[in-house]
Amino acid sequence: MPTIRWHGHACFEIVTAKGKVIVIDPHDGKSLGLKPPSAKADIVLITHEHFDHNAFAIVAKPGAKVLSMNLGEVSVNDVVILGVETYHDKDRGRRRGKNVVYKVVVDGISIVHLGDLGHVPELGIGAKLKPVDMLMVPVGGVFTIDARDAWKAIEVLEPLTVIPMHFWIQGLELPLKPVDEFLKLAPSDWNKVYLNSNTLIIDKPDLKPKTIYIFSYT
Repeated sequence: MPTIRWHGHACFEIVTAKGKVIVIDPHDGKSLGLKPPSAKADIVLITHEHFDHNAFAIVAKPGAKVLSMNLGEVSVNDVVILGVETYHDKDRGRRRGKNVVYKVVVDGISIVHLGDLGHVPELGIGAKLKPVDMLMVPVGGVFTIDARDAWKAIEVLEPLTVIPMHFWIQGLELPLKPVDEFLKLAPSDWNKVYLNSNTLIIDKPDLKPKTIYIFSYT
């Protein structure tokens, strides 16, 4: 079964059932006040070229495939990757540039990472990305959508489950909001699962609809 690990901020490691490692939006740790990611990737995906999302040299194995802001669909090591163009702000990129949302399909599970999405996605974007089993959504505001717009994005994308990211954690030297506001705004029919580690093993039949997984940063 595939495994997801959160390395703080927007950095996630996805390990396929065959052991291939995908890392999305790696940071270098020290620039943020965090630990550097310990993952070693066969594939690195970068949603946009900002310092806290593009430190591929920290995680890439020799010969790793690095895709930065890659649009369209590609297949690498039996992993299907779709990149869809969005924006880092509400002004179509005029303030902070473009942002690429990635849909990664591993072992029959579709995982969407929204990167530093700065606006509520249009229905057309939702149509390109659906169906979504797991949605990694920024919730800390300031540089991305905030908690309220994160829930609007969830309404558009209709994921089975949600993983909040890009929020303030102990040590982070960015003025983001903590995850609490996002969780307080959760509709009553959404279930919250607090993990006691940064790791989640995914068994698709066990994924319950409308579940929020809150990872611990360890």
